[in-house]
Amino acid sequence: MRTTYISDWEKIKSRFEQWWNRDKSDKPLMRIVAKGRPGKILPLEKPKTPEEIYLDIPRIITDYRNYCETHYFLADAFPTLDINLGPGSMALYLGGEPGFAWDTVWYKEKFDSAREFETLRYDETNKWWRIHRKMALDAVNLAAGDFYVAIPDIIENLDILSALRGPQNLCFDMLDEPDAIRRGVEIVDSVYFKYYDRFYDTLKDEDDSSSYTAFQILGKGKIAKVQCDFCAMISPGMFMEIVVPSLRRECQNLNHSIYHLDGPDAIKHVPALMEIKELDALQWTCGAGKPDGGCEKWYPIYDQVREAGKSLWIQLYDGGPADWAENAKRIVKRYGSTGIYFLFPEFDSLAEAKKTENLFGE
Repeated sequence: MRTTYISDWEKIKSRFEQWWNRDKSDKPLMRIVAKGRPGKILPLEKPKTPEEIYLDIPRIITDYRNYCETHYFLADAFPTLDINLGPGSMALYLGGEPGFAWDTVWYKEKFDSAREFETLRYDETNKWWRIHRKMALDAVNLAAGDFYVAIPDIIENLDILSALRGPQNLCFDMLDEPDAIRRGVEIVDSVYFKYYDRFYDTLKDEDDSSSYTAFQILGKGKIAKVQCDFCAMISPGMFMEIVVPSLRRECQNLNHSIYHLDGPDAIKHVPALMEIKELDALQWTCGAGKPDGGCEKWYPIYDQVREAGKSLWIQLYDGGPADWAENAKRIVKRYGSTGIYFLFPEFDSLAEAKKTENLFGE
């Protein structure tokens, strides 16, 4: 990687390996970004259609370069570009169709029955798969090593089935067609790495390290955020039977993995997740209207993660810099620095950002 925006890439990569592996560290991993860098701004016209926001790679690269030019990356922060076609783009590769809006990409329901999951196959000629692969290739060429292009958010297991069938329909299918659901998950598992590996081969760095979209993660080898947001609507028993084996298979084929736990309704599945030996870390999304990751009410989640010997990703955003610093110190006092990753909001002040950077020593 070039030193355009980061002077010491090797130090950051080493720090992430410490975090993934729970190697002893005197201070937590921290993503700190500050506004105000006096960089060169490239001209950029406003998009004329929602599709341009997601599909126009030259425009996306220019927009992200302008971001990097006007922001400082401090502590363990690093620049990485997302090229997502919505959350769960494997649903598109498997025959789904996108709906582009100005602020999101949503997927249109494809199947009238869970039994149609049996028809799912890897298709090298799929329109959206070909488009997304070309986007990745073009992005790497235009990034020119100045920043990572992250592996897209392809997603897995029940979340892909939900995108193809519709979440309400899938809820009924879980009761009426459990065998079809199990088979659908097996097929999704069987094709996941056919997509992932091709993105990885395109987007990995010279030392085989990679960045996965969402949550600003970096690691040596194949890494990914894994998830099942649909789990909020199923019992711990169903989760253990259908989802955990799928996640375990996925994690076994990755060098590093982090689970995205989304909202209070998913907390009931933490014990099952902690039984996945191959899972390295847990990321906690607190939910709309809930206090941020620094709140002590979430400590029971963190207790389980630490007892299982896994790393934690914690986002702090309530209040201002002083509140973020206080919550971070309280968490480190309770759990130590090893295996802790804090993500802070963008700082308006470079001085405040540097102060936070040195919160646990220079």
